[in-house]
Parts: sequence; C-alpha cells; structure tokens
Amino acid sequence: MPKRILVIDDDEHVSSYLSDLLGDAGYETDVAANGQQALALLEKKRFDLMTLDLEMPDMTGPKFNKVLKRQGRSGDIPIVVITGHMGLKYVIPNAVAEFDKPIDREALLAKVKEILG
Repeated sequence: MPKRILVIDDDEHVSSYLSDLLGDAGYETDVAANGQQALALLEKKRFDLMTLDLEMPDMTGPKFNKVLKRQGRSGDIPIVVITGHMGLKYVIPNAVAEFDKPIDREALLAKVKEILG
C-alpha cells in the first residue's frame, strides 16, 4: 500500500507541483490550502508524512503546529517544512526536514524516501 502524504500550502502552483512530484514517485497525496482544511483531512484519513508551508492565510504553519500539539498529535506524523521565507523554516521545532522555495526536487524526494523508508 503506498504511503500517503498531506501537502499543506496555500499557493496552488506549489501544492499542485508537490502533489504531482510526490505522486509520480509513487506516493498518494492529498492537498490542503490552509490549516483548517488540513485539520479536517487529518480527521478523515491517516497520513504518513506532511509537507507544511509557513505563511498561509487564516492559520499559519506555526499556528497549525500548535493546534496539533494541543490535540496531542504533534509527533504522530513527520512534518517537512517547505517555505519561501529563509530563516523562518526553523520555527517548527518538531520538523524532520526543512526546504526553501524554490524546491530542490531531488533533495526533497531523497528526504521523503529516507523518512518513509
């Protein structure tokens, strides 16, 4: 059974790119345009990994992470931060990896494979 990845990013081009990239690598993906959508998907499905943008409307990546912590779920799913804001990527202390935009596709795929086995 393929591993499932939740892509959380408000930029439609980025989320589509990540979904296609990860899908072509054999992973199943779901996309959330913001933290609220991501929380709703997490209630319905099980994910093996999440990619998380930091700057999103309504609920930023750090706020989303705090909600997960309050729910006791912050360690359940590995988080890979993908951001266009250099220096902000370390604001998710439990992230297993951080990538700047534009994304180095080979490095991202290698890290995802390493995390998911």
